[in-house]
Amino acid sequence: MSVLLFLHIVGAALVFGLWVAYFKPPRVVPAQYYAALLQVVTGLIMFGMLEMQGGAVNHAKLGVKLVIGLVIAVVAFIGQRKYKRGEEVPTGIAHAVGGLSLINIAVATLWN
Repeated sequence: MSVLLFLHIVGAALVFGLWVAYFKPPRVVPAQYYAALLQVVTGLIMFGMLEMQGGAVNHAKLGVKLVIGLVIAVVAFIGQRKYKRGEEVPTGIAHAVGGLSLINIAVATLWN
């Protein structure tokens, strides 16, 4: 479980950190997309493990995190495709990826 949590946090750090690094000009690089997928996958596995172990699970919180995580992954996919094609990544897409990752980190840490 600790390895999964580590990978989950690394994914969050990559999505957010690369957003900050590429704030001007805004872009979404492929690493952000793969980090977002890493977060969704590790989050789902950790959720499943907690459920199987009978641990206390806040379904509302994890549902909100999952929806935000999926939106991040979809928007990051769109942004990184534009980046790979050499097209300009719209500012809204780039900042949606980073802003939503910050919101997801806040939900994870502040929602008790």
